Amino acid sequence: AVQQGLRMGMIFFIVSEIMFFFAFFWAFFTSSLSPVFNIGGVWPPAGIEAISPWGLPLLNTIILLSSGASVTWAHHAIVGGFKKDALLGLVITIIFAVIFTGLQGFEYVNAPFAMSDSVYGSVFFMATGFHGFHVIIGTIFLFVCAFRLYLDHFSR
Repeated sequence: AVQQGLRMGMIFFIVSEIMFFFAFFWAFFTSSLSPVFNIGGVWPPAGIEAISPWGLPLLNTIILLSSGASVTWAHHAIVGGFKKDALLGLVITIIFAVIFTGLQGFEYVNAPFAMSDSVYGSVFFMATGFHGFHVIIGTIFLFVCAFRLYLDHFSR
């Protein structure tokens, strides 16, 4: 009964996170597909210089997808009983997460717009900020898991 309750709690948490991020994407796409008069009727709003998706955002996407591959490798190594491979996979994932967070911070510092720059800035910083927060929490979680794996707290 406890395991079923924990499983349902995790499912509800994941569903709430999906709804949370869906709302941010909805706000972004609604604003971009039919920009209103008070932002100039154009997207991005008048006076906003958008960040090119082919630079730092693409690099961070590649890093994020790579971290998904390395954490999957770590999971399969744990299931297979390969402790060294599992630790290596978790350490690589943690390194990817730290690099991702650092690059996102760099992007924030150098963004040509601010959170107060209309709906564009507020939705950008809110959605990417919450995602960055999730990455930080996940990094802490993975660090704890790597430490516990090192102490042999996990079995096949």
